[in-house]
Amino acid sequence: MVEPTLTDLIRDIGQIGLWLQTLGVIVVLWIVFEVYAFLVRRKRMKEIYAIKEDMKRIEKKVDKILKNHS
Repeated sequence: MVEPTLTDLIRDIGQIGLWLQTLGVIVVLWIVFEVYAFLVRRKRMKEIYAIKEDMKRIEKKVDKILKNHS
């Protein structure tokens, strides 16, 4: 059985470091995409709420007009 040398040990630690670095980059990219998706969803929800408020306002006006004509 051959004992690992210091060079082999350093190389193995370097490989582990590269894997951890790759994993870190993947996690950072995932977080960036999640934040972007959250912001896009938030913008869409604001638009939906604005449309909902407009619909309520229009409905009140229609109800008022129908009430006056009956």
